[in-house]
Amino acid sequence: MKTTSYVIVPGLGNSGPAHWQSRWQQSLPNAVRVEQRDWENPQLAEWLAALDEVLKKMSGDAVLIAHSLGVALVAHWAQKFDSSKVRAALLVSPSDVDSPERTPDSVRGFAPMPLARLPFKSLVVASTNDNFVTFERAHFFADAWGADLENIGPCGHINADSNLGDWPQGLALLTRLSLKI
Repeated sequence: MKTTSYVIVPGLGNSGPAHWQSRWQQSLPNAVRVEQRDWENPQLAEWLAALDEVLKKMSGDAVLIAHSLGVALVAHWAQKFDSSKVRAALLVSPSDVDSPERTPDSVRGFAPMPLARLPFKSLVVASTNDNFVTFERAHFFADAWGADLENIGPCGHINADSNLGDWPQGLALLTRLSLKI
């Protein structure tokens, strides 16, 4: 029987110890984080290679758990690489890399945001008051990707600053997504 691994895909700046992604990495079985050489100056080709390398090393299937710029990374990766190992993706707070008003110039190399349907089950989780993406834009991304959408209300960028702790609501969404695969 194949083992399913959880692949943590952080965004710009990585996810610190108080971030739910870091907490989940400690608690989920078979969790691994994609590590980037430079978290502050993202280069799309380099970040794509790091994600693909993690997935190539796995013997079983994967569920991606992406946040912020990590969501854009997953959307780019799905268009360019073999996604057969990926069973599903939880896509939290997709940064609007196309918007200079919403995101820093350092992420512009990830624009335009890919809008092709994702080849695996996916769930976009969005907040109504995220500074890096409007809810309407997150909804647009979800529709384009063929993903389900979960509105969790006013939770900011759904990061450590949102004070979510272990984010049990997010774990419930991950469980719901996992039941669909």
